Amino acid sequence: MLYKSPFFISVFFILVLFLISPISYGQNSIVERADWVRYFDQFSAKGTIVVIDERGPYAKNWVFNNARALKRYSPASTYKIPHTLFALDAGAVEDEFQVFEWDGIKRDYELHNQNQDLRSAMQYSAIWVYEQFAKKIGKKRVQRYLREIDYGNKDLHTASGNYWVEGDLAISAYEQVAFLKKLHRNQLPFSSLHQGIVKDIMQLDKGDTWTLCAKTGWDGGYGWWVGWVDWPTGPVFFALNIDTPNKADDLYKREAIARVVLQSLDALPSG
Repeated sequence: MLYKSPFFISVFFILVLFLISPISYGQNSIVERADWVRYFDQFSAKGTIVVIDERGPYAKNWVFNNARALKRYSPASTYKIPHTLFALDAGAVEDEFQVFEWDGIKRDYELHNQNQDLRSAMQYSAIWVYEQFAKKIGKKRVQRYLREIDYGNKDLHTASGNYWVEGDLAISAYEQVAFLKKLHRNQLPFSSLHQGIVKDIMQLDKGDTWTLCAKTGWDGGYGWWVGWVDWPTGPVFFALNIDTPNKADDLYKREAIARVVLQSLDALPSG
């Protein structure tokens, strides 16, 4: 039979090595998962995802589209994660219960047109709350914070608009995961209380044995979904970004693609 021939077996193993091959990234071995293209193709999307699975004694590091995972993009609303830490540390907000009164300006997204607290501002990406934080914190202090946490390119320049969306601030998928790992472990230069608040308001879903914490981001041209899934045996970190040529019609794909990837690893329950 052909499938038992030495030639067929050799071709099979070469194909496997091509689809799942190690890449050197810093001091870690990252496995390129070219086979994950099927999940992106399923949603007609182009992008990248980095997954670091720390369940068990040894971390398993995977990436689809390594070249793109190294490329920096605007963090957009994923920046609300560090921005919340900055706001708490600087006293721009007291805690997760403080209420911010709606300014009465009607915005396109209806859930922005109401009073907010930290949890709702994070969940609904209420940008007007974070614009208040930016003014209270000031760029000089933000620049110091960015250096301290080594966040992306640490560039606050912007010709117009918010520096974390329209400006030059940029971060890669690998850097997103590195930042999230420090937050998860309370290893950022902020109080454990404040890091705990941020992790709490990032919670999106949970089961008996797992908890999903994540944040979306979108600058109009591409979108993010970053976060982790906590399991008793350890966390699974992920950072995905995709192009969004169809604008808002593509936004559901961020979470949809990341979910099927995580489900393929039994890192997130299906259904």
